[in-house]
Amino acid sequence: MRQIETSPLRGDLTLADLLGVAGVATDDVLLVRHTYGADGLTGPRDATVENVLTYVREQSIRQSKIPRDPPALWLNFMADGKRRSRFLAAYENRGEVLAERTEDKRFFDLHASDVLVSLRNRLVIEWTNDTINWAKVGGRAAQMPVVEIADPARVPFPGFDNVLITHDELLAVVEEPRYAEWRTALAAVQGIYLVADTSSGRLYVGKADGTERLLGRWSAYARDGHGGNVALRELAEVDVTHRRHFVFSILRVFGPTATTAELDAAEAHHKRALLTRQHGLNRN
Repeated sequence: MRQIETSPLRGDLTLADLLGVAGVATDDVLLVRHTYGADGLTGPRDATVENVLTYVREQSIRQSKIPRDPPALWLNFMADGKRRSRFLAAYENRGEVLAERTEDKRFFDLHASDVLVSLRNRLVIEWTNDTINWAKVGGRAAQMPVVEIADPARVPFPGFDNVLITHDELLAVVEEPRYAEWRTALAAVQGIYLVADTSSGRLYVGKADGTERLLGRWSAYARDGHGGNVALRELAEVDVTHRRHFVFSILRVFGPTATTAELDAAEAHHKRALLTRQHGLNRN
């Protein structure tokens, strides 16, 4: 683990420095600090990208410290002891959803962002002295020193039968060193896989055969969210962030010597069994 001193001396690495490296202007950023319990998030298990988004998009009209016209990027942190604040997730703000406004609440159209994605749960900054002010404009980032950037923890492969991951997690599997065991396992086998759209319940059955293997096929989904599949690509054309609704799992694995005919037969069987041609996302 790499530790960085937190004294407020000139020359300290700050959150503003990291934003600059990421090509993000601090004027376009809102910094939000949550606390467990008081913020409706009961503990670390609640602090998922999806749960925090659902919570933070709803703001009080009278009491909120969110500006009337908030910036385009919201960086969310969780209190981690005194002024320590651990980075949870970034969201793109596309503006207030006026149709949802009530007498007391306003709601924002937030979407998960990849800004600082490799530092989720690893980056810890020191919030400014006035921790009661839980929302600050990004210009204050220059006053927030980086306390810690933790090494990524190794994630053991759970076995093919237990793989169940979101698109965000798939990105991590493909790119991050801590998922090396996963990449080794997925690169070793051919297989039949399932993509479930949690927003509609519709399913897609696919196959990974030949030299591509499961890792190669799923890497395509990590890059573009649809892997070239017609129905999934159509969803992406309507909403490029629709991939956040996808959950990936493995239905059956085959060794590297299995034939194309064997995989074709298994794929067709699962399409029939799960009715993915009639009611799902398979077009053939």
